[in-house]
Amino acid sequence: MSASLFEALHAALMACDIEDKCARVHALKAAFDTGGLNVDGAPPVAEIDCGRPPRPELVPPNKLRKRRPGSPEGHAALLHAIAHIEFNAINLALDCAYRFRELPEAFYRGWVDVAAEEASHFVLVRERLKALGSDYGQFAAHDGLWEMTVLTASDPLARMALVPRVLEARGLDATPPIMNKLRAIGDEATCEVLDIILRDEIGHVALGDRWFRYFCAREGLAPEPTYLALIAQFNAPWPKPPLNVPARRQAGFSASELAVLAAPKGSGGA
Repeated sequence: MSASLFEALHAALMACDIEDKCARVHALKAAFDTGGLNVDGAPPVAEIDCGRPPRPELVPPNKLRKRRPGSPEGHAALLHAIAHIEFNAINLALDCAYRFRELPEAFYRGWVDVAAEEASHFVLVRERLKALGSDYGQFAAHDGLWEMTVLTASDPLARMALVPRVLEARGLDATPPIMNKLRAIGDEATCEVLDIILRDEIGHVALGDRWFRYFCAREGLAPEPTYLALIAQFNAPWPKPPLNVPARRQAGFSASELAVLAAPKGSGGA
């Protein structure tokens, strides 16, 4: 008899050791893909929480030191910030698959796949960080991604709108300028890693877009005004220009929606 997918997801979600967490993610994906885990007989949903290592120290965003990427410390700090995003993204995907129940199996398969890709991204960035003589945990970081996950724990519609379609979509915009900074200091190896991440993240945001529209249809809501209303309701961050329009279009944003998001907040948008 196959075991519970949700028990395996929760075990991976709560794992604190980073190698253990990544290994658990890849193992549960392999088991789910081959029929070793099922979505039947799910245990009750636990209170929202996640496992993480004792470091990095988590501080408010305005407490993070600004460092120039051209310095060795600034270079490592930039890669550390990317690694932290990818580590958080593992927990975000695991929680999506664990927390929301009685949905089509494709929902769970999609977010399990995302968790495995995020674990691979984290390992790739961590390897680049180690090549600079640093490691994950050596710089302070903030917890904004997980904080939004907590705020949307009871509402899959809000989760899909505000985590993949707001926070992760910001990564689509931010990655090309980051790559330009890294190329300027000769770090082509990390740019190759970010090429992989950007390609995969378009798919992750697209998955969020797909299920956001699914939940809107289920509740009889128009997606685009609902999206703007949720941004306002949760005080979610407005996109910072320039938008990566081609990537966002691939991920499911409409031209009219992008026109609103490209304008300053409050000028006809949220």
